[in-house]
Amino acid sequence: MNPADPVLSLIRPEILALTPYSSARKESSGGRVWLDANENPQTPSAGKPLLNRYPEPQPADLVARLADYYAVAPENILVTRGSDEGIDLLLRAFCRAGSDSILITPPTYGMYAVSAAIQHAAVVSVPLVAAKNFALDAGAVLQAAQPGVKLVFLCSPNNPTGALLDRTAVLSVARALLGRAVVVVDEAYLEFAGTRSLATELTAQPNLIVLRTLSKAFGLAGVRCGVTIASPALIGVLQKIIAPYPVPTPVLHAALAAVSPEGLAAARASVQSLVAERRRLAAALAALPAVRRVWPSDANFLLFETTDSARVMSATRAAGVVLRDRSRDHGLANCVRMTMGTPEENNAALEVLARV
Repeated sequence: MNPADPVLSLIRPEILALTPYSSARKESSGGRVWLDANENPQTPSAGKPLLNRYPEPQPADLVARLADYYAVAPENILVTRGSDEGIDLLLRAFCRAGSDSILITPPTYGMYAVSAAIQHAAVVSVPLVAAKNFALDAGAVLQAAQPGVKLVFLCSPNNPTGALLDRTAVLSVARALLGRAVVVVDEAYLEFAGTRSLATELTAQPNLIVLRTLSKAFGLAGVRCGVTIASPALIGVLQKIIAPYPVPTPVLHAALAAVSPEGLAAARASVQSLVAERRRLAAALAALPAVRRVWPSDANFLLFETTDSARVMSATRAAGVVLRDRSRDHGLANCVRMTMGTPEENNAALEVLARV
C-alpha cells in the first residue's frame, strides 16, 4: 500500500501496519475434505441450508452481483453487517482515540456520533440549513473541517429530514478536502430518490466513500447486509479490521436472491409503490389540523411538524400506531417521522392523527 495515497495517508499508522487475522477460509483454496477450521462435520439440527461450515469472508458471487448493481468494480465493494458496521470500521480505521474527530450535519443519523463516542473521537457539528429544506452548507463545513477532522459524514437522502443533499455541494466538499479528510456519503435511501449514486465519482474523487444497504428498498432490515463502496486500497485496509466472517450463510442466500434479476424487479416495484404512497401521505398529512408542515422527502418516510408532538405521540401510541418522535433533534421541535407502510397501515395512522 502506498502511504502517499491521499486517503491512506489519513489512516492510523498502526492500522496500516497491522497484520490481520488470517481465517481458515482465507487460507484455503479448493479442497475436498475440510479438516482445517475446527467445524462440526454435520449440522445436528438438520437445518437447510447446512450451516456447519464457515462462510467466505467476502463471497465472490455476492460481491460481483452487488458491484454490478452499484455500477462499480468488485474491488470497490466491502460487504458488512449493515451500514452501521461500515460506519464503525471507518471510525476505527481513521480516528485515533482522544485525538481525531468527525464532522456531522445535524439533524442526521445518530449512529455517526455514537460510533465516534465509542472510538473516543470528537464530533464537530455543522447544522443543515433548515430554511433551504435542510440543505448542506458547504462553506461552513469546509470552515469547520480543521486539522484533526478525518471523516465528514453526509447522509443523502438525509435521515430524518428525507431530502437529498445537493450533488454539486457534496462533490465540492470532497474536492476541497482531498488529502485532509474523507467524505462518507450515506445513501441508505437512494433508491427512493430516483437519482444516480455518488459512487460513480469514486475514480475522480478518491476520498469519497459511499454507504449502501439492502435494508430499505430491498426490505431486508432483518438480514443486516450493508455495503461500503470505496477505493480498492481503502477496501483492503477495512478488510484488515473487519470481523473474520461478516457474511453469515443465511444472509448470503437472502442477499443473492435480492440482487438476482427477479429480486431487483421486485425491489423496483416495491419502491414505486412506496413512492406513490409517499406522495399520497404527504398530501393527506398536510390537510390535518395537527400538522403544521410536511417536509419534502426523497426517502421512504416523511418528516412533519405538528402543533404538539408529545400529544401526537401519546395518541398514536394509545392506538397502537408507532411513529418516531424527532422533536429532540437539532432544529426539529415538534417534528415526527412516519415511515411508509402498507396503504392499510398508513390509513390507520391517518385516522388516529385526524383525531388529534
